[in-house]
Amino acid sequence: MDEARADEAILRAVSWRLAPTARTVLAVGDAKYADTPAQIFGEAELGTSWRRVYTLLMKRLFFYLAYGCGMILAVILVINAGIYFKTRSYIYNSVDDAPEAEAVLIPGAAIFPDGTLSSIFIDRVDMAIRVYEAGKVSKILVSGDNSTVSHNEVNPVRTYLLKKGVPDKDIFLDHAGFDTYSSMYRARDIFGVTSVLVSTQSFHLPRSVFIARTLGINAYGVNADEGHIFFRNYVREVLANEKAMLDLTFHRQPKYLGDKIPIMGDGRNYP
Repeated sequence: MDEARADEAILRAVSWRLAPTARTVLAVGDAKYADTPAQIFGEAELGTSWRRVYTLLMKRLFFYLAYGCGMILAVILVINAGIYFKTRSYIYNSVDDAPEAEAVLIPGAAIFPDGTLSSIFIDRVDMAIRVYEAGKVSKILVSGDNSTVSHNEVNPVRTYLLKKGVPDKDIFLDHAGFDTYSSMYRARDIFGVTSVLVSTQSFHLPRSVFIARTLGINAYGVNADEGHIFFRNYVREVLANEKAMLDLTFHRQPKYLGDKIPIMGDGRNYP
């Protein structure tokens, strides 16, 4: 029999081995073969045939694995490129060029055990202060993780803002901004934000603005890059974009919502 038909016979022999109760007759050319490996190949050839079966199965396995990995990479590429190109016209490197909005939102970032802000966090806060002082916004919304008593990303920022001369009445704290999606969702549903400037780094801006605009907020981004960025930040963002797309697709609701806190009110009433 030719090689292609022999391969088919081998794979059908595997089917026999995996399902011994099935009774089939294999037709190869004009010959008829019974349904056991020994009858197909003969006792002497059976060992060689099973080695060939293994090789064929490994080839097919590697093919499907390569195909699957290629499809996953293609989806990742399309999502990341789509988010970048959809948001780049809404991102500004200069405060002067940024439009006006109700508030500037500061997404949470790492803090040290003593409550000191990380360099990336300080850069976000300093940019937000510049936006506020330029008259682009009248309120500052600090969103971060305060899931435990010992981990509080927002109160240290409030203290920092007060030291920089920002009035307490214009500072609002979102203690349940556990991730970017939750921050934007809560900005809309809890704080009633309809327009916002997001103060964060270039690696984070496309996703932040994309989520906010998809949720219906008129969002823009202001670049807070000051040199405290690592390559791993951009690598992390590649997969974070996929998570954001899943959150938006399935309309995930944040872990906590709660009572309304109008952003145009007095921040002193909502500690």
